[in-house]
Amino acid sequence: MATSTGSLLSRDEIAPSVEVARRVLNQLDTMLLGRPELHRLVFAAILARGHLLLEGVPGVGKTALVKALGELLGLDFKRAQFTPDLMPGDILGTHILQENASGGREMVFRPGPIFTNLLLADEINRASPKTQSALLEAMQERCVTLLGTTRPLPDPFFVLASQNPIELEGTYPLPEAQLDRFLFKLIVPPPDAETLDRIISTRRHGAPPAAEDRLRPEDLAALFQAMHRVFLPRPVSRFIARLVAATHPSCADATPLVRSYVSHGASPRAAIALAESSRAIALLSGRPTVGFEDVEAVAGPVLNHRLILSYKARLDQVDTFAVVRELLEKLDATGMNLPADIAVGGRDE
Repeated sequence: MATSTGSLLSRDEIAPSVEVARRVLNQLDTMLLGRPELHRLVFAAILARGHLLLEGVPGVGKTALVKALGELLGLDFKRAQFTPDLMPGDILGTHILQENASGGREMVFRPGPIFTNLLLADEINRASPKTQSALLEAMQERCVTLLGTTRPLPDPFFVLASQNPIELEGTYPLPEAQLDRFLFKLIVPPPDAETLDRIISTRRHGAPPAAEDRLRPEDLAALFQAMHRVFLPRPVSRFIARLVAATHPSCADATPLVRSYVSHGASPRAAIALAESSRAIALLSGRPTVGFEDVEAVAGPVLNHRLILSYKARLDQVDTFAVVRELLEKLDATGMNLPADIAVGGRDE
């Protein structure tokens, strides 16, 4: 975890990739007004080759964000609207019996919408748990197995799912195994008054403009290659390991909220997610080396959906956001128990 593949990047080497990334983010901010920090985290998830879960009430722009991103990146894009009657075959594909050229009959595979670069699983928590679970193999292995035949998915492959808050009628909670396969869970807040004023005064029907400049395949490949070479120092990887371990109540570093309200902490997959997404944040910041502040920037989106709280947490109105905040406040990044008046380099910049 503490090393990268290939030689270390210099700031001059990373500069072209940083410029391409900033160009994408600037266009995204122009197409979708407001929420630049949300756009930054969404793009970081793509650079880390992770899947993304967006949560928000209907109409806040979750679908528009995913469509705009697919357009900017020049990726093949498909949308699947998840409903209670949706079946796994509607997503993965199905075999149909049809007549061949010689007059005989044969089973032919008809691929579903999952065979794309970027799949928008719209309102994923309105489908039944059986249909939700159909995505598990695709999200982890980047392939689909039907009738004993395994078919690879296009590269790159991302699932960008949107869901409504679980309190809304007609929703099903996602299984823990599937939640763990999403790199980030991001809350999409409603736009503020200033953003709403800009939308209704400059855009008819609120429709965002088309992308002016799409990434070429070689530009996206160069971004992934640069990500691969961002260096993760051993002290930072150790901080990631201690942070994930501290989400378990039995750990010596567990905080009071973890011990009181967490039933099950984060899995090892969370540590890998923290490492990769921290590299993405470092790249977007123009740095070839990951710092403690990069880990802190993604700790919330990585861990919030991976902690399972007890029933007592609901009674006391404690959520995972509060648990993660306390972990970051109380856990010493260096593991050296430094005095409070001594700052770790880069954290207060």
